Formats: sequence, structure tokens, C-alpha cells
Amino acid sequence: MKNAILFTCFALLFFSCEDGQKTHEIAEKIAVAHGFEHWDKVSEIKFTFNVDKDSMHFDRVWAWEPKSDQVTLYKRNDSIKYLRSQIDSTLIQTDRGFINDKFWLLFPFQLVWESELTFSEVTQTEAPISKTLLNKITVTYPEQGGYTPGDAYDVFYSDDYIIKEWIYRKANRVEPSMINTFENLQDFKGLKLALEHKKNTGAWNLNFTNVQVITNKI
Repeated sequence: MKNAILFTCFALLFFSCEDGQKTHEIAEKIAVAHGFEHWDKVSEIKFTFNVDKDSMHFDRVWAWEPKSDQVTLYKRNDSIKYLRSQIDSTLIQTDRGFINDKFWLLFPFQLVWESELTFSEVTQTEAPISKTLLNKITVTYPEQGGYTPGDAYDVFYSDDYIIKEWIYRKANRVEPSMINTFENLQDFKGLKLALEHKKNTGAWNLNFTNVQVITNKI
């Protein structure tokens, strides 16, 4: 009886690990489909994060050197430059903005950068905006740590692992907090980045302009 219990526990653990490995492989395939293999060559990435809602416009201009993790926020008459390893209380709000804006632009890569994410099993379901049948995987952040603990994203992607839409659920609530598309996929030295995100209702467009990817000289 004892041996049977041990075997059952081992089997459950084995299949749980196997499922976890498969979902992590899906995350890696999504990242690779968006050009992750080229990321090591990137010495700097610059971009403008924009939100256009009705007649309102908001933007932030960033430069990020990933190898040193140096960030620069460009303002109209000034700039803020800092290392993410040396953040103090005066920089938290700026860094929150950077993490948010970088997350939107580089989300496929976040799937492999962030080791504490958990992934659901993959299902096929109707996407909320396009109403087409897509693959879906749910990405959940840990309940402790970071700027947005416990958040969840239902990610809808095509068979070539390109992200098409997502549902953002704050603190893993059942009801969606935001639903939007991933559009206008552009290639920047091998990085395939979606430059536009739209909702299915209202005049709202989150988009990126002035994207520059600087790579190491060989």
C-alpha cells in the first residue's frame, strides 16, 4: 500500500513537471517567434510610448541599455538617467513608468526573462476581439513582489506563435480589466515588435513610435 501511494505521488509529480515544461516551452516559442534569438546583440533600444484616447495624447520617450540596465527618460527640457540596480525613492515613479512601457513593447520576451511566472495549459478558444479561433495561454505573476503582483494575462496567439490579442486581469480577477490587440508587427534588426494595441470599443490606441534598435558592432 505504501509503495502504491509513493508511486502515485511520483506519477503526479512527473506529469505536473512535464506539463510545466511544456508550457514553458510554449513561452519560449512565443519569444523566439518574435526574434528573441537576436536580443543578445542589442546594446540599446529607444522608443516613444504613446496613448491616444479620443482627442487626448500622452507620451514618454525612453532609451534603455539592457546590458548595464541603464534607463533614460527624455523630457521636453530635461532628462532622467539612472541604473535600475540603484533605484531610490525619488526614482520609483519613473521606473514604474519604464517597466510599464517596456512591458507593452517587449512582452513576448518578458515571458522568458521573468522566472517566477506561471503558465496555464494551452487551449484553443475564440479570441475576444477578432472572434477567430486562436491558441490561449494564461500567464500569472506571483502574488508578492514587483509593481503589479498577482496580475494575469490571457494571451491569444496564432499557430506561428505570434501574439494577436490579450486579456489583462488585474490581481487575477475573473473579470477583464483590459482587452486589446497586438497589431502592426514590425521587424527591427530581427526583433518583431507589435507597435499598436487597440481596444474593440472606443477611440483608444496605445502605440510606439521612433523605435530604434542599436546592436553591438562585430
